[in-house]
Parts: sequence; C-alpha cells; structure tokens
Amino acid sequence: MLRDHIAKTDFPCVGAKAAMARGTLEILGARDIASAWDDLRIHDCLRHFAEHYRAEPQLFRSLAVVFAGPDTLDEAAFERAVWSRIQSLSDKDVWLGQDWDTRVSADPDDPHFSLSFGGEAFFVVGLHPNASRPARRFPRPAMIFNLHDQFEVLRAQGKYETMREKIMTRDEALAGSRNPMLARHGEMSEARQYSGRAVEEGWRCPFHYAGAGSEAKA
Repeated sequence: MLRDHIAKTDFPCVGAKAAMARGTLEILGARDIASAWDDLRIHDCLRHFAEHYRAEPQLFRSLAVVFAGPDTLDEAAFERAVWSRIQSLSDKDVWLGQDWDTRVSADPDDPHFSLSFGGEAFFVVGLHPNASRPARRFPRPAMIFNLHDQFEVLRAQGKYETMREKIMTRDEALAGSRNPMLARHGEMSEARQYSGRAVEEGWRCPFHYAGAGSEAKA
C-alpha cells in the first residue's frame, strides 16, 4: 500500500521515490499508533537500521512504520500519538545505553534538533488519513524515519538545495501552496514538521530526552 502511494505521479517526495526505486525503503507493520504495544519491536528495528547504515552508508534509505490504525485521529490527536511513540522509543534508547548522535541537539527547541536512535540522528515524517496537507495523507497512520546523515551527504555533494526545491515545487503543485512548516536544519527546530500539522505560534514540543548529554548539539 505504501509503495503504491509513493509511486503515484503526484507524490512530491522524490527522496522517497528514490528509496523505493533502489529497494532501500524498509517497511515495518505495527498495530496501533496510539499504543506502546510494538515500541520494543520498532526500536529494535531502528537500532539495527542505524547499525546497517553505519556499516554500509547508502543514500535514500528510509524506515517506514505503518500502523493498522486508528484511522479516525484528527491532526491534534495524531500529533500526540506521534510524540508519544517518539518519547517511548527514545526512552528505550536510553534504557539500552545507546549514545546520542552528538552531531545534532537533543533539545527540541534548538534549531539543530533531530532525534537519535542507535547513535544515528533521524528525521520523522508523519502520514495519516486526516492530514490537511495532501502529501501527508495516507489511509493508515505511518511514521517514516529518515537518516539525518543522508541530508548532510547531499549538502556536501551540492545536491540538497536542488532536491529540496524540487520537493517543495511538487508539493505546491499538489496542495496549491508551499508548506509553511518546512525549514532547513539549523534555521528552525525540525520538531515542528514531524506530525504534518501546521503548529501554532508558541507551540512547545512535548519531547524530553531522558539520557545524559541532552545538551549535545551539532
């Protein structure tokens, strides 16, 4: 289902299309995005995903967690569920003694913030049926985990801005406007982008890193 969704002509994320074309999009099925039922399994998959990337770095690798439901969550409820899963996964990372990726900040208010699992920084894209942005609509709740290092590699290759502009142009063609939540890493905390909801001025991210070195920063 997710692969069919990404393959649609008007789907704007060319990075996801590249991952699917290369066979580097991994998909994990889970039960309920509002429940911790599968969190240990999801975290284990994230940790191994990070290990494999370090052993064999490769662009356009993504891990998609697709939940069976619920499909009735509005944007605010979906956002709460996303951050509940993120907090639980991060707490398990701490419990297992995984180091935070010191290239990014653990403070969600910091412009250099990213998540960290298994020692690798991740950016999350949330999808669900009731998203206001067409590019974020999908029949089931989903969380796509993208490796932060890949964006840095693209920057070093001089390809990041071109790809970013292509995605934004395609998204504008689909939605009729550019996504106001999108910002470059280092300009504004990416935490505002994860759920897909257009967050209000003064929004505070509910995430708190429970491990040592929470002051870590790129």
